[in-house]
Amino acid sequence: MTLYTDPHLTLVRPVQPLTPEGCQECLMLGSPWVHLRLCLTCGHVGCCDSSPNKHARKHAAAVAHPIVQSFQPGEDWRWCYVDEAFV
Repeated sequence: MTLYTDPHLTLVRPVQPLTPEGCQECLMLGSPWVHLRLCLTCGHVGCCDSSPNKHARKHAAAVAHPIVQSFQPGEDWRWCYVDEAFV
C-alpha cells in the first residue's frame, strides 16, 4: 500500500459518527450492509462498495466529502474516493 500526500486531506475534520450503529441510509431503508465507512469531513456513516447500496461513495460524490476511514473495529485506514487511493 503506497501512501502519498493527498490534497483532499485539507477536508479532514475531527468528527463523531452520526449513526454509530450503522449506515445512515441503510438503517432508514432496512437494507443490509457489508462494511462501514466514516466520512472524515462530516461524520456520515455509510456502507462500503461491497454493500448493495454503496452509500459511502454516493455520499462522497453528492456532497464533495472525498475521504473516508474504515469504521470496522481494528481498522484505521483511510481512502480518497476522488483519487481512488489510500491516504
